[in-house]
Amino acid sequence: MILAYIQAHWIEWLFAAAIAALGFVQNRVAKQLNEEKRKNDAIMLGVQSLLRESIVANYNKYQDRECCPIYAKESVKKVYEAYHTLGGNDVATKLYHTLLNMPEEPREEDEK
Repeated sequence: MILAYIQAHWIEWLFAAAIAALGFVQNRVAKQLNEEKRKNDAIMLGVQSLLRESIVANYNKYQDRECCPIYAKESVKKVYEAYHTLGGNDVATKLYHTLLNMPEEPREEDEK
C-alpha cells in the first residue's frame, strides 16, 4: 500500500522538495545581497567623505594662496565629478565653484 502510494505520487514529492530547496536558496541569496548592499553603501559613504575632504583641503590650500593653478583645477574637477556621482552635493559644491573661479596666477601686487 505505501509502495503503491509512493509510486503514484513521487512526482509531487519531487516537486515539493525542489520548491523547498529553491526557497532555501532564494532566502540565502537575498540575505547575501542585503549584506553586500549594506557594505557597498558604507564604502560609498566612506569614499564620498574622502573626496569631500580632498575638495575642502584643496580649497583651504588655494584660498590661502588666493589663486588656484590650472592643473589643480583639473584635479579638483575630477574629484568633484566622482564626489557628485556618489551623491555628494553640499558645502563642497560651493567650495568647488569658488576654486574654479579663482585666478590661476597670483595677482601682480601679491608677487612683490
